[in-house]
Amino acid sequence: MTQIRKLLTATAAFATVTTAAVFAQGAYAQTAEQNAAPGAAPAGEAPTMAPSGAPAMAPGAAPGQMPGQMTGQAPAHAPAAAGIAQPAPAPQALSAPQSADPLVQKRNANAAANAEYRSAKKSANAEYSDAKKQAKSQYKAQVKDAQINHKADRQANDSEMKDQMNGMSAQQQGGQSQ
Repeated sequence: MTQIRKLLTATAAFATVTTAAVFAQGAYAQTAEQNAAPGAAPAGEAPTMAPSGAPAMAPGAAPGQMPGQMTGQAPAHAPAAAGIAQPAPAPQALSAPQSADPLVQKRNANAAANAEYRSAKKSANAEYSDAKKQAKSQYKAQVKDAQINHKADRQANDSEMKDQMNGMSAQQQGGQSQ
């Protein structure tokens, strides 16, 4: 247990020193560029080693690019003041390489198939819902038309029956006068 603790402590200390050296290198390169004396290295060249022994290139900088310079953007990392925590970098969409493990491949294939099934089911439900709404509106329109037709038929029958009754009464009245 103590060996593991020592190893972890040494690794953490090394990471802290390396990070501080990289930040110091970026600050050193910016200061050196601003205070360049005549006869110093040209502006396009970066010093090869920082006073702390860290590499000259800042993380995330392209080859041939000065540390602290981003192509038309603000620097991604600013040197942290003592005792102030550095904000976490923005999350990046990383894609892991495909594993050769058949169980991992099966899990990934199942996840992809499940996602495809869910999307197909969702679209099928949406189509079904739309078809159901359309059928319901057609049914309501047919019922309304049928009610209108039934009412018109009933009125026509009533008026015909009244006409027949009036005709019969007229015939009856005409027959009685004779």
